Amino acid sequence: MKTLSALPAALAVVLLSGCGADPAPAAAPPPSSPAAAPAAAGTPCGEVSGLQGSKNKVVARGKTECAEATQVLTDYFAKLTPAEAASPQGPGPVVIGAWTCGSGPNDPVTSCSTEDERQIEATRS
Repeated sequence: MKTLSALPAALAVVLLSGCGADPAPAAAPPPSSPAAAPAAAGTPCGEVSGLQGSKNKVVARGKTECAEATQVLTDYFAKLTPAEAASPQGPGPVVIGAWTCGSGPNDPVTSCSTEDERQIEATRS
């Protein structure tokens, strides 16, 4: 009798295996990550004065306008203390409104960014 009690279950498996015989649709590819996209070349925005009067070429990336880029970097260099500038880890991070700016030790490039992925760079000329 035990063999007969397993028969309905086996029959159900055979019958249901024919259902949905169409292959499952292919999964949609994952959306591409913004980090994987190449960085935009950037927009040259002129120069600002940096530490000890050095000239820095400003480049805005993404949705950053030149007026904002030059103002943020002007404020950054004005706010940067001599101790921060001489730090072995490099100047910064220094917060200027929504922006965070800094650079590595002896790095001629200062980078600023926001949480919404806007970016600015200043390179000593």
